[in-house]
Amino acid sequence: MQLMKHGAITILPLALGAAVYGFAFGLLAAQVGFPWWGVGFMSAFVHAGSSQIVAVEQFSYGSAVIGAVFAGAALNLRYIGIVASLSEILKDVPLSLKLFAIHITGDENWALTMAERAKSPDIGVKFLVGSGLVMIFVWTSSTILGAAIGSILPDLEQFGLGFAFTAAFIAMARGLWKGAAHLMPWAGAFISTMVVVMLGMPKAYAIVAGATVGLILSYLTRSRRGNLV
Repeated sequence: MQLMKHGAITILPLALGAAVYGFAFGLLAAQVGFPWWGVGFMSAFVHAGSSQIVAVEQFSYGSAVIGAVFAGAALNLRYIGIVASLSEILKDVPLSLKLFAIHITGDENWALTMAERAKSPDIGVKFLVGSGLVMIFVWTSSTILGAAIGSILPDLEQFGLGFAFTAAFIAMARGLWKGAAHLMPWAGAFISTMVVVMLGMPKAYAIVAGATVGLILSYLTRSRRGNLV
């Protein structure tokens, strides 16, 4: 219980940042036509900011559900690696708790858990769950609040808030940039995405194409670097 409390308290600064982001998402989702309860349901059961943004963006253009699903899945392929990195923490945990811990794991509480575990081997699933519970509560609450307020406000496009989706992804991309050594995957993903968009295909396909090309080039880059060592 002490470790859960420690995780819940330690994650608070990151949770406050997510609350601002979640509130903005809720505002824009309401403008697209999502009810507050639908936004809350999505936040609690999908619990992946990038997937939710893509889903709302796709629905706003009348895209098919399958397109939104594929685009969201492509954006969150990183969770395969995140879950794999938690194997040591979750190996002796009951299946029900394991699945719950995975569901409430996001970028913030995963990174915090791994950083704290590097300092102390006592940090494990309780810390992960404690921090994850705070994150999912804050994220869901802030998106619901944003959607509730957004449903009674005038069109937010007149204030330039329609750019918030794009700005959010630019901010996330900047945080993932690790230097010029990773230029090839980034360039490949950008070029393939632009080609699909210029061909007039649905934007969801552009996201999937960019993610796929980026992953392939990232693998090739790592393999080449390993062979040179």
